[in-house]
Amino acid sequence: MRLVRHSFFMMVRLSRQLLRQPWSIAFTLIQPIIWLGLYGQLFKRVVELPGFGAASYIGFLTPGIVAMSTLFASGWIGIGVIQDLDRGVMDRFLISPIQRPAIVLGRLLSLSMVIVIQSLILFGLGACLGARYSGGIGGVAILLVSAVLLGTPIGALSIAMALVLRKEESIIGAVNFILLPLTFTSTVFMAQNLMPEWMRPVARFNPVNWSVEAARHALQGDANAVVIVVRLAALGAFAALSAWIATQAFRAYQHSA
Repeated sequence: MRLVRHSFFMMVRLSRQLLRQPWSIAFTLIQPIIWLGLYGQLFKRVVELPGFGAASYIGFLTPGIVAMSTLFASGWIGIGVIQDLDRGVMDRFLISPIQRPAIVLGRLLSLSMVIVIQSLILFGLGACLGARYSGGIGGVAILLVSAVLLGTPIGALSIAMALVLRKEESIIGAVNFILLPLTFTSTVFMAQNLMPEWMRPVARFNPVNWSVEAARHALQGDANAVVIVVRLAALGAFAALSAWIATQAFRAYQHSA
């Protein structure tokens, strides 16, 4: 219970920090909204390609933009860890009675809350732009679960990188190097059977693609449940591995502090 309570307190601390930066919240929301609006209009005729398999590009794109915005929101949370390190906040936490895992869990809980709110806003915008789904509330729930299961491990890895590299410039370079290839080797923008031959096997092992496919199948309402379960299970395994990596990185930081 102490771990849960301390994780909640850490989440509240980070949420308060975020609320003190309204412009940061606005820009965080505006960017994926621009992606959805611009990409939805720019590529809307791509559904006419033989074999694309979607009636509406905005309907195809919305789950992809949810995953993409989740990916970038999660990838950058390591910057907050660097700021805590530079300001001595992390060292003060280490000499306090707080449960050590709560330092990481609180940040991931705060991230999950942001992801859920952001995903709901993007889903609502997609519906306003013409996206129609037959999956109902269950489909939306799986969309949110798939987004959180993508964001949590990416966030954990970002925290691990911050604890190991400890330089903001290094985190920025590493995040850009990783996130863009993950985005463009997934089905965020294009149907998998129309991707280049060499890219299709890469997409099968891309966690961004697992999240997008689980969400799309669930929102369609008539998909094979096995496909959704397999994708979510793969994301869960990825989350467990990332949590272990973040734990090891935090222990290494404790020993060196």
